[in-house]
Amino acid sequence: MTVRIRAAMPAACAAACLAVSAALFSPLALAQVTVSNAWARGTVPAQTASGVFMTLHAHAAARLVGVATPAAATAELHEMKMENNVMRMRAVDGIELPAMKDVELKPGGYHVMLSGLKAPLKAGEVVPVTLTIEQGGKRTEQVVKAEVRDLTAMGPGTAGGGHHKH
Repeated sequence: MTVRIRAAMPAACAAACLAVSAALFSPLALAQVTVSNAWARGTVPAQTASGVFMTLHAHAAARLVGVATPAAATAELHEMKMENNVMRMRAVDGIELPAMKDVELKPGGYHVMLSGLKAPLKAGEVVPVTLTIEQGGKRTEQVVKAEVRDLTAMGPGTAGGGHHKH
């Protein structure tokens, strides 16, 4: 038995396969960064600053180069680190995201610093944060929704244990 296949059918299949391959292996797909455990520390009424924390997982080497949010006048990438027995905090111009490794933004380390809060951050609310990610010379933006936790929260799944001030 001989089966005849119309010439248009293989061309259509080839085009579809090519489109799927291009989508899977495009620079945009490689720049994908998965975000988990995004949260913001709650504030008291007069407090004008807070931190946002999360875990980032890049599928290909990338760099977090910027942050923004409508909840504050400014959002910056910051690092806290011990220097000569003194905890210091400073703004950084970016955070490396090695391929296939988790990078944790957490209290006492790298974090997103929010200054000039437009309103207090109350537990249970959500703060949208736009991440700017650079990979291969191209920048993409990704919006993350950070859940506001109690102002004494120290990390994922914690409800207390003290906190540091920004």
